[in-house]
Amino acid sequence: MRPKLSGLLSCVGVRLGAASIIFLVAVACGGGAALADEGGVSFWVPGLFGSLAAAPQVPGWQFAAINYYTNVSASGSVAASREITIGKFNPTVNVNANVNLHAQADLAFLIPSYVFATPVFGGQFALSMLAVAGTNHVSIDGTITAGVRDFTITRQGSIGDTATGVGDLYPMATLKWHNGVNNFMIFVDGDIPVGQYSSSQLANLGIGHGAIDGGVGYTYFDEKAGHEFSAVAGLTGNFRNPSTDYTNGLDLHLDWAAAQFLSKQAFVGLVGYVYDQLTPDRGCRPIICPFESRVIGVGPQLGYLFPVGNMQGYLNLKGYGEFDNNARPDGFNLWLTFSLSPAPPSSTSSAPPIITKTPRN
Repeated sequence: MRPKLSGLLSCVGVRLGAASIIFLVAVACGGGAALADEGGVSFWVPGLFGSLAAAPQVPGWQFAAINYYTNVSASGSVAASREITIGKFNPTVNVNANVNLHAQADLAFLIPSYVFATPVFGGQFALSMLAVAGTNHVSIDGTITAGVRDFTITRQGSIGDTATGVGDLYPMATLKWHNGVNNFMIFVDGDIPVGQYSSSQLANLGIGHGAIDGGVGYTYFDEKAGHEFSAVAGLTGNFRNPSTDYTNGLDLHLDWAAAQFLSKQAFVGLVGYVYDQLTPDRGCRPIICPFESRVIGVGPQLGYLFPVGNMQGYLNLKGYGEFDNNARPDGFNLWLTFSLSPAPPSSTSSAPPIITKTPRN
């Protein structure tokens, strides 16, 4: 049994971050370790959506598993802000920071989803839930000096922390429309803050507060020529962190991907993202604020589709190198996605072609 090209849209766009939405995953850049927004940690995991993100899917149950690995570093106010937040240092006036932060996270995103066969407003409706589990390690080393007139306090040395367990839950709803080579999507998702989190720890797997996110997506897919391009943009609104009385600003995220199919089963391409905080945080120390994060990432991707019994399997490997960061660590991250979904209709079917894809990659 040879899978149809129209069934390849299997999961290059998963939400946490990672993938894709879904999701995001409250461990952007390494889960409570990487920094953007409060301590540099955002609700959205950049890179969660990928190729064919807005393409329709085969109705029924689907499942995706993503191994997300990130390795990032930061210095200056980004690292100092995290040390101040956990109570290891409490400067009040002038600060000179020579501090470095390093974070590594190896996480699993598990994403069951269901695609409804009955149209909603003429489109295809789907629900999914992303769960997170894994390990996050964060370390800080360097010197912070705070002073008031002739009185100074200096903290020097290094501290480290490792968290292993489960993260928050990330529900998502999508609605998609298909018209020839053009596909459109709207989505809404959020954060249920039930994961491992402590404001006194460097490393966490949850973000300690709720969030709501939503946006729009577009996929161009010419099946005959094998050309594909997808872009998904969204905005994140954050609720107050009750442990720190801190509220992240409004975040803008854009994930994009381009692919060329080499056969009915395989494709190669590029992926990228832009993450930018539009409004400053509330509740951070005046010596740190305004704390507005930004980062850009770009890299390659490979995808392969194959039959698994009467189901369709999909593998995707993509990676991002980051640059142009502000108030957030940068480095690299890797995504390995495996998904299972109902097989698309056979080529002899009179039904219109359906692109099968998990809601996140």
